[in-house]
Amino acid sequence: MRCGMAVAGLMDWYHVSFDEQSIRRRVEPPGREPWEDDLLWADIERVCFKTGDLYTSDEIYIFTRRRPESYLIPTEAEGGRELMDEIVRRKLFDAELMIEAVQTSDELFCWPPADVPSQS
Repeated sequence: MRCGMAVAGLMDWYHVSFDEQSIRRRVEPPGREPWEDDLLWADIERVCFKTGDLYTSDEIYIFTRRRPESYLIPTEAEGGRELMDEIVRRKLFDAELMIEAVQTSDELFCWPPADVPSQS
């Protein structure tokens, strides 16, 4: 995973942590209102990983049954890389696909893969 110049300081105000039951985001963006939320591991249905480039952070998109939109977590956030390691450890994202992903720039990888329509 890359350390992009455009995200300098991100880990100072975007924090992610987790325990056995949930993932927590605590965000304190400069000049904006701070916020926090959490999501349960048990609610996760799909994880996507978007690779960045030299100037942008890799991003984790977590889809749950709790809401239609995903939870976005940049890997440059404090705890972001550890979270992705835990996602792979919990088999919520395929380890071999992660190896493929980190060798690319600006691509999206999702697990489980999108359903392939059946052919009759």
